[in-house]
Amino acid sequence: MVAGAGVAGLAAAAMLASRFAQVTVIDRDELAEGAVPRRGVPQSEHGHVLLGAGQQALEKLLPGLREEMIAAGAVPFEPGEDLAFHRYGARWPKIDTGLELITFSRPLLEWVLRGRVAAFPNVAFRSGLAVSGLSGDDGRVTGVTTGEGGLDADLVVDCTGRGSRSDRWLAALGLPAPRVTEVRIDVGYSTRLFRRLPGDMDDSVAHFALPTPPHELRAGLALPIEGDRWLISMGGWHGDYPGDEDAFLAHAKSLPLPEIARLVTEREPLTDLVTCGYPASRRRHFEELDRVPAGYLALGDAMCSFNPIYGQGMTCGAQEAVALGALLDAGPLDEAAYYREAARIITTPWQFAVGADFTYPQTKGERPRGVGLRNRFGRELQFAAQNDPEIRRVYMRVQHLLLPPEVLFKPAMIVKILRAARRRRKELSRAGTPVDAVSRAG
Repeated sequence: MVAGAGVAGLAAAAMLASRFAQVTVIDRDELAEGAVPRRGVPQSEHGHVLLGAGQQALEKLLPGLREEMIAAGAVPFEPGEDLAFHRYGARWPKIDTGLELITFSRPLLEWVLRGRVAAFPNVAFRSGLAVSGLSGDDGRVTGVTTGEGGLDADLVVDCTGRGSRSDRWLAALGLPAPRVTEVRIDVGYSTRLFRRLPGDMDDSVAHFALPTPPHELRAGLALPIEGDRWLISMGGWHGDYPGDEDAFLAHAKSLPLPEIARLVTEREPLTDLVTCGYPASRRRHFEELDRVPAGYLALGDAMCSFNPIYGQGMTCGAQEAVALGALLDAGPLDEAAYYREAARIITTPWQFAVGADFTYPQTKGERPRGVGLRNRFGRELQFAAQNDPEIRRVYMRVQHLLLPPEVLFKPAMIVKILRAARRRRKELSRAGTPVDAVSRAG
C-alpha cells in the first residue's frame, strides 16, 4: 500500500507494480481528471523543477515519460543555453551543458504520472481516504487506519509528505520514532500564471534570479508551462516575499533580471496570486534507529523535506523509489538497508541546501559540520562557474545530482576553480560590480 498520490507516491507505486501482486494507492484528496491543483498539495500551484537525476529516475520507472510530458505540453529546455540566470553579481554566460530538461506545472506531472501508474492492471487508486494511523503488533506494521476503517497491507509506504504523522503513528504502536533535524529558513513565495505569447522565448526559455547571501534575500522565477502560460514566482528567505499584487510587482522590479518584471507588467494575468510559506527544512533520520519498524517505509518528503527553492524534493523521492526497487530485486525486504540507502541519496542535496541556507545568519538549527568551509569554497565555485565553461558543466551535473560532489574536490579541480574564481573577480571589479559585497557570502 502506498499512502499519498504525489510524485513520490506515484514513483513508488510504479516501482512496486512489477514486484507485488496488488498495489493500492490511497490519498486524502479526491483525484480529479486533468492537470488541476490539489488541496492536499498546497505547493502544487507554484513552480517545480525536476532535476536531471529525477528525470532519469522517473524515466527508468516509466520509460517514455519525458516524451509523454512534452506531448502533454511540457516545454523542453537546455538549462545552460536556454536559462537566463543571475547570481553572485552577474548574469551568467550561456553555454551548452548537454543537459535536456523540461518545464511544466506540478499538476501536469501528477496527472501524466497517475495515468501511467493507473495503466498497471494490479494498481488501484482510492481517493478521498486519509490515513489516521498505522495498525500492527510485535514490531511490524500490517496496515493503516482510516476514517472508513482499517486496510491491511504486507508493506506500507508512507508518501504523505512533510505533514506525515509517522512519529505519532509509530509511537502509538510502541515503535521508536526517528530523530528529526530541523533548519528554520522562513522561506515563502507567491505565484501567478500569465499568458505566454509567441516570441516570448526567443531569447531565453526560462528566467531565474537567485540572491547573493547574506545581503540579498529575494529570488524570482519565470517558467513556461503547458497551455501557453508563464508560471511566475517571487520568493525569498526569512520572510522577504510578497503577499499581495503590489508587493509582487515591486519584488519583480527589484530583481536583477528585468525580463521577469516585463512579463509581469506586459502579459495578461490568468489567475489570482497564491502564496505559500515554508518555515523549515526537516529530515527524519530513520537510518539511525536501532530497531527499524518492519513493514513500514517512509519515502519522499515524509522522510526529508527540503527548501523548495532548490527543487530537490521530487528528484530525491524518485531516486528513493528506484533504490527501493533495486533492494527488493536483490532479496527479501530489508527496511534498515533501505533507510541506509535513502540516507545516502538524501545527504548530498541536504548538505547543498542546508549549507546554502546557513549563509544567512538568520537561519536557525543544527549547523552541519564543516559548513563554513564548504560555503567559502562554494562561493569561489560560483565565481569560477561564471568564468569557465568546463567548471560550469561539472558543477551543473553535481547540482542535478548526476555526479557526486567529490569530483569538485579533486586537487586539480580545486586549483582550476580557485584560478577561475580569481579571474572572474578581476573581471567583475573592472566592470564596477561590488565584488567585496558579493564575497561576504558564507
